[in-house]
Amino acid sequence: MERVDMSKDTPKLSSDMLRGHTETIVLGILHKGDAYGFEIYNTILERTGEQYELKETTLYSSYKRLEQEGCISSYWGDETQGARRRYYHLTEKGRSAYRQNMNDWEFTRKILEDLMKIDETTD
Repeated sequence: MERVDMSKDTPKLSSDMLRGHTETIVLGILHKGDAYGFEIYNTILERTGEQYELKETTLYSSYKRLEQEGCISSYWGDETQGARRRYYHLTEKGRSAYRQNMNDWEFTRKILEDLMKIDETTD
């Protein structure tokens, strides 16, 4: 049986659609527990079925910004094999920011849904 490459046909999510939500995505992943940078990257790929890929530079810029804001902290792991990994930890300020961002997202989602509904009376 011949395998068909569906990657060309599978739509990818435009980075423009999620611009401004990178920090919330990172905070949401860290809400489940500490993780290192590349692990967060892989989690995003996995959760989206590889339909959305953030550039690593974008992610690492987010880590730096979130750390400067006090939303996350970082520490070096004790790796016995391979390179040392920098782990990120969600702070209480980060938990609060995540909750607020999710509330804002739900409000925005509702407004967008209302604005994009097809008015069936005019069809």
